[in-house]
Amino acid sequence: MPSQRSTPLLFVNARLIDPASGTETRGGLLVSGGVIADLGPGATSAPEGARVVDCGGDVLSPGLIDMQAFVGEPGAEHRETIASATMSAAAGGVTTLVATSATDPAVDDPAVVDFVLRRARDTGRVRVLPMAALTKGREGKEMSELGLLKQAGAVAFFDGARSVKNALVMRRAMTYARDFDALIVHFTQDADLAGGVMNEGDFALRLGLAGVPREAEAVMLDRDLRLAALTGARYHAAIVTTTLSLDALRKAKEAGLSVTCGTTINHLTLNENDIGDYRTFLKLRPPLRHEEERKALVAALAEGLIDVIVSDHDPQDVETKRLPFAEAEFGAVGVETMLAAGMRLVHSGDVTLPRLLAAMSSRPAEILGLEQGRLQKGAPADLIRFDPDEPFVVDPDRLHSRCRNTPFDGALLQGVVKTTVVAGEIVHELAP
Repeated sequence: MPSQRSTPLLFVNARLIDPASGTETRGGLLVSGGVIADLGPGATSAPEGARVVDCGGDVLSPGLIDMQAFVGEPGAEHRETIASATMSAAAGGVTTLVATSATDPAVDDPAVVDFVLRRARDTGRVRVLPMAALTKGREGKEMSELGLLKQAGAVAFFDGARSVKNALVMRRAMTYARDFDALIVHFTQDADLAGGVMNEGDFALRLGLAGVPREAEAVMLDRDLRLAALTGARYHAAIVTTTLSLDALRKAKEAGLSVTCGTTINHLTLNENDIGDYRTFLKLRPPLRHEEERKALVAALAEGLIDVIVSDHDPQDVETKRLPFAEAEFGAVGVETMLAAGMRLVHSGDVTLPRLLAAMSSRPAEILGLEQGRLQKGAPADLIRFDPDEPFVVDPDRLHSRCRNTPFDGALLQGVVKTTVVAGEIVHELAP
């Protein structure tokens, strides 16, 4: 992690967007001592020794917070390391990575939490915050030591892409988490219903592939929302992909439950038809849905029903992806392209840029209780400068991840990240 003793930075001629307040102004921003010291039209004076960066009208906003990413350590360094994951994050404008517990061993012991935090401090370019396993070994049978894990530094509790099938275990975990205001994050998919490899429907039939019905997600989410009402716990549905889920979440929020939800950038910008001729880089869990479902997700994001956008960064090597579709592993890399892919929604007019940035920065910060995600004096200087209109073609060989399984292989995107700052120090910068 960068230190907070870096050279002061003065960004001038910037389009300042603060998603936390929904404001947009033109002006400058001064970084000193790892925090935002001044900002606005009057922030034009650089202290002695400061570096001045002319943004040329580019957007300057809080750095992104990715609430769901696989970092590989411990146990899967061949797929990703904290060093490579954070390099990808910095290149994509992500200044905080929330790491899943799907490691080997699972993050179900305070010593493993401490290991991730130490490795991030020693080798990471951006902030890395670990989520701990909700159940021991992520097996869904016995609740983890939630209190000790939170004390060690876990920011939430999540079993990765595994649902807790046993309702009693889930109820106990929610009850225990409620007592010390811990956040339960859950992947809502009924394993008994979700035996397929893509979205259930006519397209799956044409491809001859087993489908996963929408109900596999909705059944588990309905159960969880009832348990959240019963226990009063803070609950976050990790990835929602269907209108069935959106309807249930709307009712839960209107009833005053402490529930939030996220979806992936892939489910917002791609649909099942993009699988085309068995493209395994688009084999995801949960699967890409019908175009009407994608549009419903985008509308829910625009109105604020969907709180968070995640990359669901899940590196897979060649041996597990260059296989027949039914046999290939689920997952795609995404932390480096999350912002640019999201700009598709802005350029289409479906979502405003402040709303997109809120779902990727200020809202995750609020849910996790972080100080980041806002352009305000005294806030941590985790910032990104990007040109929302500059185009580029995604070249997998130029991505910083150890794996290349991007669903945007060869796609034309807009939104080039030029500078990434963490704790007042530049960790990524394109040459002028």
